[in-house]
Amino acid sequence: MDAAVRQYITEHEPEYIEQLKALLRIPSVSTDPARAADVVRCAEWLAEEIERIGFPTVEILPTGGHPVVYGEHLAAGPDAPTVLVYGHYDVQPVDPIELWSSPPFEPEVRDGKLYARGATDDKGQLFLHLKGLEALLAVHGSLPVNVKLLIEGEEEIGSVHLTEFLTKHRDRLAADLVLISDTAMYAPELPTICYGLRGLAYLEVHVTGPKGDLHSGTFGGGLKNPIEALANIITGLKDADGRILIDGFYDKVRDLTDDERAAYRKLPFDRDTYLRELDVATDFGESGYTIPERLSGRPTLECNGILGGFTGEGAKTVLPSKAMAKISMRLVPDQDPAEIDRLFAAQVAKLAPAGVKVEVRPLHGGKPSIVPTDNPGIRAAQVALMEAYGKPAIFTREGGSIPVVNTFLDLLGIPSVLMGFGLHDENLHAPNEHFNLSNYRRGILASAAFFEALAAANVPA
Repeated sequence: MDAAVRQYITEHEPEYIEQLKALLRIPSVSTDPARAADVVRCAEWLAEEIERIGFPTVEILPTGGHPVVYGEHLAAGPDAPTVLVYGHYDVQPVDPIELWSSPPFEPEVRDGKLYARGATDDKGQLFLHLKGLEALLAVHGSLPVNVKLLIEGEEEIGSVHLTEFLTKHRDRLAADLVLISDTAMYAPELPTICYGLRGLAYLEVHVTGPKGDLHSGTFGGGLKNPIEALANIITGLKDADGRILIDGFYDKVRDLTDDERAAYRKLPFDRDTYLRELDVATDFGESGYTIPERLSGRPTLECNGILGGFTGEGAKTVLPSKAMAKISMRLVPDQDPAEIDRLFAAQVAKLAPAGVKVEVRPLHGGKPSIVPTDNPGIRAAQVALMEAYGKPAIFTREGGSIPVVNTFLDLLGIPSVLMGFGLHDENLHAPNEHFNLSNYRRGILASAAFFEALAAANVPA
C-alpha cells in the first residue's frame, strides 16, 4: 500500500470519526413516514460529502420512494477496471428506545466503540469507503480505477424500488464488479471475505376455524382448534433431526464441497462457548453437519412468530377463530425462492387437518448467491485485508441474505465482492448498535488498498 496514503489516513483518523458522527446524527429511518424528510436530508448530506472529497459527478436520483445517491469518478480511463461501490444510508427503527444506553442518534464513543443507530449497518461500513477514496484523491489527485457510487435509502425496507432503478440506469451503472461492505467479520481481528449468502423465502400461514371466537367450555371438544391445527402444521415441517420435510425441498440444494467443509473445520468455533453465550443446553439442527455448516451452508426453516387466541394478562377461556404463523426458510444455491414458496404451500395443504381453512401468503424472498473466489476482485480484497490487518483473510459464507447481490448479477451481470468490517455482536437492528473504531480505521486502509491492488492487477474483474 502507498505509504503516503497510509500516513494520510492515520493523520486524519480523528476527523474521519467526527464526520461519521455527523452522518449518524441524521435519523434516516426509511420505514417511518415521519422520518421521510430526514431520509432526504441524509441523502443530501452524503451528496455534499462525495462532492467535497473530489467526485466531479454527484446526483440525488429519484425513485418511487427514497432517493439514491449516485457519484462518478471515471478519470482512470477505459482500460482501467470500474468498481461500483454499493451501500445504504437508511437505518432500522430504534425501538425499544428504553434499552439504549445512550440516545441512538447522538453518537457516543465508549471503550473504542462508536454507539449509534446505523453505526455498523450500514453507515459506518459505507462511509469508510468514502474516506478511503478521499485519501487517494487527497494524496494523488486521482483514483487508480474508475469508481461509481450507488447509495440507496431503502435497503432496510427490502430495496423495494432498486430493481426498477437498476433497470432504468443499466447502461450508466456498467462496471466490472460491485464492492459491498454490509457483512461481518467471522471473529474479532480476523479479516473475512464472504463468498456466499443464503437466500430467503418468507411466508405467513393463516388458519381459520369458526366464524368468530367461541367459549371453550361450550364449544371445546366439538371443533378443531385453529391454534392446535397450526401447531400440528408447524411441527410437521421438520423431523426430530432437524431435516425439513417439504417434498422436493432438497432437490436442488448444492452440496458443500470437500474443500468447503475443510475450511469450515478450520474456523475458530467452539461449541461450548457458543452454547454458553446463548444460554442454551444443547444445539439443534440438521444431522450430519456441524453448527457452522448449518448456520450458513445449509438451508433452514424457522417459525419467526405465532399469533392466536387470548394472550393478555389473566385467564380467558376462548376457542379462537384464527391463528397465524410467520415462517422463514433460508436457502442455499441452487434453490429458487419462488419454487420453494410453491413447495411450501403444497406441503402445508397436505398437513392441514379437516375442520379448518388454511391459507399461505408469501411475503418476500431473495435468491441465494455464491461468488467464485478466483476473480481479480477477490484477489484485490485479499491483498487489501492483508495490508490492513497484517494477516491473511479467511473465506466464509453468511447465514443471512443480501438480495441485491443477485440483483446486480441478474440485471447488470456484475459479480460482487463482500468485504465486511462489522462484527456479529455489534447489535445491528437492536438497541446499542455500535461499530468498533479499530475496524473503521482498518476498513479505511483496506478500502484504499483495494482500489490500488485492483489497479495493479491491471485486469478488469
